[in-house]
Amino acid sequence: MKKIIVGVIGVVALIGIVYSSFYMFLWYKDNSKTDSQIKNIQDIASVEEIEDTNDVVVENSDSAYSEYKFLSVDFSSLLKINKEIVGWISIPGTKIDYPFVQHNDNSYYLKHSIDHSYNNAGWVFLDYRNSINDLDNNTIIYAHGRVDGTMFGSLKNILEDSWLSNKDNFVLRISTLKYNYLFEIFSVYHIKTTSDYLYTSYDDMNIYKDFLRMIKERSMYDFDTSVDSDDKIITLSTCFNSSEKLVVHAKLIKSDKK
Repeated sequence: MKKIIVGVIGVVALIGIVYSSFYMFLWYKDNSKTDSQIKNIQDIASVEEIEDTNDVVVENSDSAYSEYKFLSVDFSSLLKINKEIVGWISIPGTKIDYPFVQHNDNSYYLKHSIDHSYNNAGWVFLDYRNSINDLDNNTIIYAHGRVDGTMFGSLKNILEDSWLSNKDNFVLRISTLKYNYLFEIFSVYHIKTTSDYLYTSYDDMNIYKDFLRMIKERSMYDFDTSVDSDDKIITLSTCFNSSEKLVVHAKLIKSDKK
């Protein structure tokens, strides 16, 4: 009987080792593929800082960041990789400097990379309900929080004192096929998985104002930034751990038509 028990334990342990090794192999394979794609994209992408043009629209002239430069991207080479690319997002003090995509649902790019190949690392994607060139009250971008820091894995940097101590980091820049945007971060927090911050549009501005107050009060850091129902915001959502989400909100400062 003892030999049987020892044998069963040995078999279970062996299965566990094989499963763990296989999972690690897949994780490494996905990471390697993602790293290669990121390098390729950054090699071919044409990204530059530009001055305001005559088409600039300043949403918040009182913002300390309203004079910051736009980031403008030429998407011609990128669209040859994937015609579902709709924009580019960049956040200082993180690894986030990628094109983002949009499909007709919010599940496809959880398991597919930018070239449509199957990949558990997924890619950065815009909520299918939003239009990045005609902003809703709340525009939402998702990505996995990869432990190697890719996709939105480095979004956790925002919680670090070293990131928060540099106010130049508070500016989030987005470039699309038609517009360049500048956003100012006003809230960051992690929370038990919920969908209460994932509504894209509001018909009742009082409800929208209550929503903005809620997400501002959740912030783990006081960015000393006002936000009201006249503001349009962008929301970044990723995994913090197995049961919580990490969420960042920023308000539109200015836009510039290409």
